Amino acid sequence: MTNQPFLHIEKILNEIEKVIVGKRNVAKLSLTALLAGGHVLIEDVPGVGKTMLVRALAKSIGTNFKRIQFTPDLLPADVTGVSVFNPETREFEFRPGPIMGNIVLADEINRTAPRTQAALLEGMAEKHVTVDGITRSLNDPFFVMATQNPIEYEGTYPLPEAQLDRFMLKINMGYPTREEELALLSAKQNGESIEAVETVVTEADLLHLKEAVKAVFVSEEIKRYIVSLTEATRQHQSVALGVSPRGTVALMQAAQSFALIEKREFVLPDDIQYLLPFAYSHRLLLKPEALYNEETNAKILTDILAQIPVPVEKG
Repeated sequence: MTNQPFLHIEKILNEIEKVIVGKRNVAKLSLTALLAGGHVLIEDVPGVGKTMLVRALAKSIGTNFKRIQFTPDLLPADVTGVSVFNPETREFEFRPGPIMGNIVLADEINRTAPRTQAALLEGMAEKHVTVDGITRSLNDPFFVMATQNPIEYEGTYPLPEAQLDRFMLKINMGYPTREEELALLSAKQNGESIEAVETVVTEADLLHLKEAVKAVFVSEEIKRYIVSLTEATRQHQSVALGVSPRGTVALMQAAQSFALIEKREFVLPDDIQYLLPFAYSHRLLLKPEALYNEETNAKILTDILAQIPVPVEKG
């Protein structure tokens, strides 16, 4: 493998850091899902930079960017598109919705009703949408970055389990440190904005990066380690619904992508351990008694990591 993929990745991360201060780990995770062919759900309180992160990532890559602002009155047709009658041609013409972009920002996805949320599900799962009985393929690459505010905020609707499972990773931005927030003030004072982000990677470059991810080596020991972690979620006494096979595949693919971002051509157990909370936490459904005892998905995954032996590569 040449150094070209590593150079492209570094350029993208550097562009994102022009407007997102101190969140390189979040930028890496977002890029991890993009290169692995998955989707990302970013959950956090308003004002921490969720939307800016997505815009910066999209602008650094020369692809078609679309934004869907989810609101309580949003209809499924507002997402997928609609057929409109043209009186001149006396035919119906399809007007594509924002889901037809390459990188789609689903902003505040939990502020709309489940019926409209489901309009995004088919595209995320099948890479196509059906409008007026006609199936229309989505672009390649196709990547959804959804943002949501915590469900305890008023006017929000929890995402169904089926839709949560479609997201490869779920991440949190978190508040900046004191130093990072001071740097943010300085950047705003100097007038730095999303306009400072430049396009440094073409769509063709992005497709080559995605192919490079598939070439990252995953040993049999690592595969068995992933399966053991998945089985442990299904057998845990506090878990009503463990990780699905889709989640198992998502963890391996994310690990391949993350290894490439870390400038490696092979996956390490450390990659699996780091990515596990982001890939599995939103896929666990706890039993009522576990919730009563204030157990959390994060704690359960930490316990599982401590119980499952870490593979040791021979030679």
